[in-house]
Amino acid sequence: MRIASLLALAAFTSAALSACDKSQKTPTVGPASAADSADQIMENVHITLFVKGLRRAEVFADTAYTFEEQTRFDFRRARATFNKETGAPDGTMTANRAIYSTRTQVLEGFGNVVVTSTDGKKLVSPHVTFSQSSNEISSDTAFTVTQGDKLQSGYGFTTDPNLTRWTCKSRCVASGLVNLSTTP
Repeated sequence: MRIASLLALAAFTSAALSACDKSQKTPTVGPASAADSADQIMENVHITLFVKGLRRAEVFADTAYTFEEQTRFDFRRARATFNKETGAPDGTMTANRAIYSTRTQVLEGFGNVVVTSTDGKKLVSPHVTFSQSSNEISSDTAFTVTQGDKLQSGYGFTTDPNLTRWTCKSRCVASGLVNLSTTP
């Protein structure tokens, strides 16, 4: 009987020790996200940006995080529509992420930023800044502008939301088809 008790105790101890497997992995924690410190999180967002009572832009986003007592907005999958003083459309912008500050009245687009004019010109850049007060879009990064068979590229630019007034800062290159025929 004593041997049976010892065998039972050995079996119980073995089972208890195997249940305390020390090879269990610690759960992993991902990197900090905007949601960790946001004052507020919103989905399917639509905000309007005004200058002196005029609607200059509207911003739409899948998600928005607010910070600093709702003076800074961090948008994900953002789309902005720009308007002229008359209210007529003046171009659009899409970006993976956008940040808007009510203090500076600046909207910045980050990641696959595309600005499209009302006549079809398309500007592509990794980062652009829209100044609400001056109604200008600018950047210090690489950019490409296409319109039909015309192509412009360089580093740094300033333009209006409809891509009509244009200043290139450096390494400016333009190409396209040129009609060399002359008519009498």
